[in-house]
Amino acid sequence: MKISMQLRPDFTDEDLTFARQLGVDYVSVSTTGGTYDLFATVKARVEAAGLMLANIGNSHVHNMPEVTLNLPGRDEKIGQYKEYLRSLGRLGIDYTTYAHMGNGIWSSARETTRGDASARHVDLDTAHGYWGGEEFVPPLTHGRRYSEDELWDNYTYFIRQVAPVAEEVGVRIGMHPDDPPAVELGGVPRCVLGTYDGYVRALEIADSPNVGVCLCMGTWLEGGDLMGRSVDDAARAFAGLGKLWKVHFRNVSAPLPTFTETFVDDGYADMRTLMRTLVAVDFDGILIADHVPQMVGDGRTAWAYSLGYIKALRDMAVS
Repeated sequence: MKISMQLRPDFTDEDLTFARQLGVDYVSVSTTGGTYDLFATVKARVEAAGLMLANIGNSHVHNMPEVTLNLPGRDEKIGQYKEYLRSLGRLGIDYTTYAHMGNGIWSSARETTRGDASARHVDLDTAHGYWGGEEFVPPLTHGRRYSEDELWDNYTYFIRQVAPVAEEVGVRIGMHPDDPPAVELGGVPRCVLGTYDGYVRALEIADSPNVGVCLCMGTWLEGGDLMGRSVDDAARAFAGLGKLWKVHFRNVSAPLPTFTETFVDDGYADMRTLMRTLVAVDFDGILIADHVPQMVGDGRTAWAYSLGYIKALRDMAVS
């Protein structure tokens, strides 16, 4: 598996050195509205540092309300996404993660986890949605309640336009679960990428060898029984379909309605079992640490802890 470190859009040469010191071979980079020229520059910097670029994101075509909810500007956004895929293809980057949330990632005020480390917290009674500098406020984030049929129609409209482009340029799209998943938030059902059955239906609608799964284990754990299958069963099922392409390896304190993101070794899931599952199914995709709590020291401390623990789990599972 390709254990990868995440880098911010403004990553420095020191960040690349840090990744090498951690012993990872790959990095994943996010951008805000990136162009082909920017992507090419990022790739050149990463490779000059002796690393490989696992994937490169573009937040402007990620969690697009215009697409998910059929708002004005939908076709323009879909056009931007197609151009993004073409840029990745030109650079030989063969994977991207896509998230389909119509009103962002939802969070409450931050709380603390082990050792008073600051961490994201969610209580459905107080949570709001956030994405791209915009806040989505309940009870109805877009002025009305949307039906599940609308959400499915909008997903179908999008994926059947972009999947052929992904196939043409040789880029695989790994679909990320809604965060949090399964429930209706702000009048928007999280039914498409919010449960196991939703994923199965979404893959069937796409009907493409280039549309698969980014399994965020933390998000899946947030949903708990609402997901329809455990995260372990989901990993095995998606791998059996040849669709498990990326894993976000993280843990949470409990399933909905309330949870706090925790250290990878401190939540309610046994991450040793999950790593053994990934090894058992011969997972060879990208694996990242994600949403790490804030530890004492600079921002790198928690990433070093999480990635070191993940590498140790991998070595344990393959031995």
